[in-house]
Amino acid sequence: MLQRHPKQEIPLEMRKIGTFLLIFLFLLSACGGSSKTRREDKALSLEEHFQLGYKAAERGNLQEAEREFKKVIKLDPKNARAHVNLGIVYGRMGKGDEEIREYKKALRLDPALAEAHFHLGIAYSERGEYQEAISHYKKALQSNPAYVEAYNNLGNIYLKQGKMEEALAHYKRAIELKPDYARGYFNLANLYRQKGEIEQAIPYYQKALEIHPQYGEAHRHLAYLYYQKGEYSLAIRHADLAGKWGALLDAQFLELLKVHR
Repeated sequence: MLQRHPKQEIPLEMRKIGTFLLIFLFLLSACGGSSKTRREDKALSLEEHFQLGYKAAERGNLQEAEREFKKVIKLDPKNARAHVNLGIVYGRMGKGDEEIREYKKALRLDPALAEAHFHLGIAYSERGEYQEAISHYKKALQSNPAYVEAYNNLGNIYLKQGKMEEALAHYKRAIELKPDYARGYFNLANLYRQKGEIEQAIPYYQKALEIHPQYGEAHRHLAYLYYQKGEYSLAIRHADLAGKWGALLDAQFLELLKVHR
């Protein structure tokens, strides 16, 4: 299945085309004589179009991906996962209404499909409809209690709402489930920084970088925090790495750093 991250919830250097996870279609087994041949041909055609759609989306060719996933749906109208993938493509096109429509179609076919609830959560969150988003993230977790991204995204919403304890609990659950989840550590660091607890924030940024050394946004935040602490050599080091890995630093801040180089 394709994966679409919410625009406001993914670090700059990770916001690239092609962050996709393909979940293969469960194709019907063929059985008996000429019927077997027809079903095998259909199965191959379904999988072929699904793969072509996935690869097109990975290349950023969204129109081609849309066509291929529509072909899958034409061949197998009850394929809920194809509707989810088509919805993700519409989301990447900026067609929010069409995106939500496809997720809802998927849920009519499979009401417990975690991925459909999860991506509806993203779509509603991007519209600022946080209660709807929360509801669908929670439904995703009911179907898949180990859905790390759902815990993370719930944490992001709670943080926006100022519900620090709820956000903290969800971020911590995400990294409990996936100890190498760099974004979870990054978000925990952001939470502590927002609370003004700098000494708590720094180790979580460092942990994110231990997992993902090219995490430009983590370097950027550390540059600001070390400057605030008067540790200018570390601030300069992380500012340089932030720039190297695509994170943008404030021009005024860069001017302040020049004094200490």
